[in-house]
Amino acid sequence: MHERAGTPAQPEDLIDVDKVVSAYYDLTPDPDDPAQQVVFGTSGHRGSSLDSAFNEAHIVATTAAIVEYRRSQGIDGPLFIGRDTHALSEPAWRTAIEVLSAAGVEVRVDARDSWTPTPAVSHAILRANGAGTTGGVRVEGPGRADGIVVTPSHNPPRDGGFKYNPPHGGPAGSDATSVIAARANEILRSGWQEVSRTPFERAIAAESTRKNDYLSAYVDDLVNVLDLDAIREAGVRIGADPLGGASVEYWAAIGERHHLDLTVVNPAVDPTWRFMTLDWDGKIRMDCSSPFAMASLRDKMRPTDGQTPYDIATGNDADSDRHGIVTPDGGLMNPNHYLAVAIEYLFTHRPGWRADAAVGKTLVSSALIDRVAAGLGRTLIEVPVGFKYFVPGLLDGSVGFGGEESAGASFLRKDGTVWTTDKDGILLALLASEILAVTGRSPSELHADLVERYGASAYARIDAPASKAQKAKLAKLRPEDVAATELAGAPITDRLVDAPGNGEAIGGLKVTTADAWFAARPSGTEDVYKIYAESFKGEQHLTAVQAEAKKVVDAALGE
Repeated sequence: MHERAGTPAQPEDLIDVDKVVSAYYDLTPDPDDPAQQVVFGTSGHRGSSLDSAFNEAHIVATTAAIVEYRRSQGIDGPLFIGRDTHALSEPAWRTAIEVLSAAGVEVRVDARDSWTPTPAVSHAILRANGAGTTGGVRVEGPGRADGIVVTPSHNPPRDGGFKYNPPHGGPAGSDATSVIAARANEILRSGWQEVSRTPFERAIAAESTRKNDYLSAYVDDLVNVLDLDAIREAGVRIGADPLGGASVEYWAAIGERHHLDLTVVNPAVDPTWRFMTLDWDGKIRMDCSSPFAMASLRDKMRPTDGQTPYDIATGNDADSDRHGIVTPDGGLMNPNHYLAVAIEYLFTHRPGWRADAAVGKTLVSSALIDRVAAGLGRTLIEVPVGFKYFVPGLLDGSVGFGGEESAGASFLRKDGTVWTTDKDGILLALLASEILAVTGRSPSELHADLVERYGASAYARIDAPASKAQKAKLAKLRPEDVAATELAGAPITDRLVDAPGNGEAIGGLKVTTADAWFAARPSGTEDVYKIYAESFKGEQHLTAVQAEAKKVVDAALGE
């Protein structure tokens, strides 16, 4: 833990914006250095221009590869493109538009020439492909739309990110990203400078580049997925902190258009994020699930004269695909706790959903969700880490809710049809106010009820050192590689290397007992592996699970 975690950023913590942007244009990556190649993780390619990991060359090559990929798939409709507030997002957005325009792609840019949250891009793609109509979403055939979001999500200010969303509106699967990344790296080697580009001023004015009102389409449609009438009639006082991200204008519009008692707590946008408090490691990071990054909003919720300024306060990361919920009685909610409350509430207050609509969760999310799903009599679908695994179920309505332990989730419209197939932090933040308005109780109070029924869990993630060879071996473990029969004094009930919900490889290992579990996955960016663990027997037992988890993994790796 950094000694200044949770304290305001100081001048020495801030990036030099001019230096970061200049490096985007001035530095050329070495295509033979793995650290400088195009690599798509669970949310696209990310890196810093200062490290030659996110530069003009990367975006030219990646955009050209996306153009080739969409042609190979017969995708010939409009491409919706949005960007967040990171310093590198606008330069990368401009580069992408130059390449797309030269390739003759019909591009839809923000009508306000402003920022666009990830869920608004997903929403736009789905609406263009038929969502909300009797015909449903078309993911095959001519005229299909797709999209690009230029964002590194909650990453520090020095980073940039670039992700592709196919016609299903969600994050691209590995079948697409592996092809796009491989082709982008080929272009880096063969000469990215040869890719055709239209100068930006001509590209943005071209007939093929059209304006799209992402904000109005998204904000006006919220009445079909949330009970905004209940929020308004109950007079819920909402404090929304965009954390300097793309949702800033959306929150203002939501309050105004739906006549809610909503205050944008901090409307400032600054690519240095000088108004942030430092995260656990001393870095500026817009992680709305972190009590350190959310320290200023938590402070604003302290009572004055016996009353807090807001009934619900919320935060979003830079591209608004994550949520943080602050309640007067409980402070910043643990993401797992809020997901469990949201599931309990939605599946008892959405009569328009299919009777067999399932609950979706990633395998490193809390087992409290398992117990809630069982109590609701709903099928639980447990998938590997990555929101892309929820896309098929959200599209056809067979999954009512999909959520990740990292505070990312989305759910269906009130009529049981698809809303977004990417994480929607704005939606989940507003849901907290609906829950309070309808039940008269805060999400943290409702979590206490769940604990009474299903038990209290202790949950944490820690890192352990691992070489590249060890990480590669961990990703390919088999159940029989685990020789242990007990974990922290209890019999092991399962050893998983494939997710039970869809049979996909989890890229690591999960071991369960009746009251505890751990999962180990290699980090994609550091020489460590991550150990997620949970116990329903208290913090001391969780510590024992974590210690034995490391021994189990080390033994399986032959250490």
